[in-house]
Amino acid sequence: MMETSARLLRLLSLLQTRRDWSGAELAVRLGVTDRTVRRDVDKLRSLGYPVNAVAGTAGGYRLGAGAALPPLLLDDEEAVAVAIGLRTASTGAVAGIEETCVRALAKLEQVLPSRLRERVRALGASTVPLVAVGPVVDPGVLTVLAAAVRDRERVRFDYRSHGGESSRRDVEPLRLVHTGRRWYLIGFDVDRGDWRTFRVDRLEPRVPTGPRFAPREPPAEDLAEYAQRGLTVRAYPVQATVLLRWSVERAREVISVTSGQLVAVDEGSCLLTAGAPSWEGMASWLGMLGCEFEVVGSPELAEALVRVSQRLGRASGRGAGSG
Repeated sequence: MMETSARLLRLLSLLQTRRDWSGAELAVRLGVTDRTVRRDVDKLRSLGYPVNAVAGTAGGYRLGAGAALPPLLLDDEEAVAVAIGLRTASTGAVAGIEETCVRALAKLEQVLPSRLRERVRALGASTVPLVAVGPVVDPGVLTVLAAAVRDRERVRFDYRSHGGESSRRDVEPLRLVHTGRRWYLIGFDVDRGDWRTFRVDRLEPRVPTGPRFAPREPPAEDLAEYAQRGLTVRAYPVQATVLLRWSVERAREVISVTSGQLVAVDEGSCLLTAGAPSWEGMASWLGMLGCEFEVVGSPELAEALVRVSQRLGRASGRGAGSG
């Protein structure tokens, strides 16, 4: 049987891994009796951990939120994953989070076993972060929006469009989306009566948040796909679909999730749907992919490809090009 102190740590670790545990389940995991589990729960409570009793036929336990953050017990892989996440977030797109992440990482490395500390340090020493240059998001804005999504409360904010125009929006927030470089908010624009996607770095919330709202039918079952289509297709004035002579796996190595939507057709081809500021801009971008492709139902794109190929032919000095 485990020593009492080791068993208490094990019990605390189990309570942190899922929301509810029955007394019988904990007893089996710890190799003790139900009575011993009850005594150990009382000891955790005496140490300040809010272990709540769960009502029900079998009864059980739940670790509640306390006044202080309890020790977080992680296994080896979890500890390394948290360290990697903190190191990555320290160069992220949220304003002011860098110093906080570095402080948290320093605390974590201080208590890591030597075998794990060396793994984390080796990763840091051999990695050169490429910091993305672009707009950053105030963490306070993310907090306000996340709370409004959770509590189903309207948010009012001043919004600056891509062209610089300012407007005031009244929105029922649905989800926050992070693309790796930017944050977006999907929500129902009450005044416009439709779903919209907003860049978070362009909005300034007005607090307090508005009244609570009844949930609406989401604009799509797959919100990730909906957000991607909004960013890569609907946001642009011209849109088209082409058949790429690449497997979808190969295409994903070249085309990012923020550049277009990819759907597999067979082992050697896939459909790409994308948007662009102009037809010639799209033609030029497709030409740079280095892939054979066919235009699907877009005569405007086909004509733009002819114009671009003729211009390139003239520039090369090898004729006008036939398209």
